[in-house]
Amino acid sequence: MAVELTDSNFQELVLNSDKPVLVDFWAAWCGPCRMLGPIIEELHDDFQGKAIVGKVDVDNNQQVSMDYGIRNIPTVLIFKNGEVVDKFVGVAPKAAIAEKLNVYL
Repeated sequence: MAVELTDSNFQELVLNSDKPVLVDFWAAWCGPCRMLGPIIEELHDDFQGKAIVGKVDVDNNQQVSMDYGIRNIPTVLIFKNGEVVDKFVGVAPKAAIAEKLNVYL
């Protein structure tokens, strides 16, 4: 299961990570987010040990969502060395997301 990222653990698990981190900003009421959810879970399994794949519930973690200017969901950010290195908004095929993440391994 993808790592649950929160306002309180974001610094430790994402910004201080020595691995690339894929972060899915989502909400339970968001239809496209529910479509992307299973893809994120598969990516978590596929990249086990190579990258961290996590999810931020924007309703419960408004600070980190504001910090990164999340206005539309789902939004996926890829972090490397604590910096945002890639971003996409909306639902994308698993292969396209994996290809983007592979660049930073």
